[in-house]
Amino acid sequence: MSNIDKLINEVYEELECSEYIINHSNTVYERTHDITKYYDNLDEDLIKAGAKLHDVGRTVTSGIKHAYIGADLLRDLNIDERICKITERHIGAGIIPEEAAKLGLPCRNYIPETLEEKIVAHADNLVHGIKFVDLDFVIKKWTDKGMDTDSIDRLIKLHNELMK
Repeated sequence: MSNIDKLINEVYEELECSEYIINHSNTVYERTHDITKYYDNLDEDLIKAGAKLHDVGRTVTSGIKHAYIGADLLRDLNIDERICKITERHIGAGIIPEEAAKLGLPCRNYIPETLEEKIVAHADNLVHGIKFVDLDFVIKKWTDKGMDTDSIDRLIKLHNELMK
């Protein structure tokens, strides 16, 4: 077992992650491979840890706050800040400050910035439960949820940026 796998398993155990969180996160990690194939010089361990730990906040809440709560749980465990940032910034294609305020989120940066952050966020977008989905599915889901066009535009922009 690699050090990164050991770390992931220790976090799952410490935070008592459900089978659903683990299975979904494993699927998101599998989905990252559809994006990473276009890139060289990625931190594969960072992507693996980010994908497999991105939803640990769901041990506390299934709402949108799970992203920052998960990042803070990881910080409490002294997990690498880069993994914490992936967790904090994985919601959709990012949340701008005005949206974050409306959603009652703490004043933080929720826009994925690094390539690894973007890859995990978008891989999560392209997974529904434990099923791979395409961009059209996500756009319809977000539209049906009443998400604004700016969010959908960010999603499409992120997709076009990553999926060369």
